Amino acid sequence: MTFLFAVGAFAALPARADNLLIWNPVQVSDQSYKATMGFRLPFEWETSAGADLGLAATDGDAILPGSGQATLWGKITRVRVTPAGNAQQSAGVRVDTLRGSGSLMLSRAKSFILSDSLDLQTSRFVNVGYDPLAARQTSVTATQAVKLIYPWTGTSLTANGSVTDFGQDFSSTVGVSQNILPNLNLNAAVNDPLSAGRAASVNVNYRVTW
Repeated sequence: MTFLFAVGAFAALPARADNLLIWNPVQVSDQSYKATMGFRLPFEWETSAGADLGLAATDGDAILPGSGQATLWGKITRVRVTPAGNAQQSAGVRVDTLRGSGSLMLSRAKSFILSDSLDLQTSRFVNVGYDPLAARQTSVTATQAVKLIYPWTGTSLTANGSVTDFGQDFSSTVGVSQNILPNLNLNAAVNDPLSAGRAASVNVNYRVTW
C-alpha cells in the first residue's frame, strides 16, 4: 500500500518530461494508479529507458490481486530530415518483471514528397514477443504499411499487411481517410479484402484541442 499511496500523492503533481527526466504519474481510475519514470539522453540515436509501475485497490483499500505492473523498457531512435522527406529508425524492448513476458520491437518509417500534390509514407515493423504462459511462447509479427497523401484535398489512401509466425497467420487492411473540416475526419476501411470473412467499417472522428 505504501507505493499506492505514494503514486496517489504524486498524481496530483504536474507531469514532468524535460530533456533528461521522464516522470509521468497518472490516476487511471478512482482506485488504480500508474507511473512512468525514466531518463532520456539526446545522442544522435536518442536513447530512453525506464519503468512503468502500477497498482489497483478495491473499495476497501486492499490490493487487487493481479493488478500489479512492473515493466522495464528501453528505446533508441534516430531521425533524419532532408528537403525531400524524413526517415526514422527505432528499436525498443519491454520486459514484464512480474509475469516473465517480454518483447523486442524494430521499426523503420520514411516519408517522401513525390510531387506537388502527392506524398508517400512507408513503414515496417517487426515484433518478437515471448510469453511463458501462452500456448506459443515465442511469436514473431511483421507489418508493412503504405500511405498515399493528397495534402491539398485532405485525402489519404492506406494499405497494410501483417504476417505472424512466418506465414501461419496473415491479415491485411485497405482504407481511405478524408478530412472534412479542420478537426473532422471520415475514415473507411476493409479488413482482409481478399478473404471470405472480410469486414468493412466506417467512422467519423472529431478532435478538439484546448
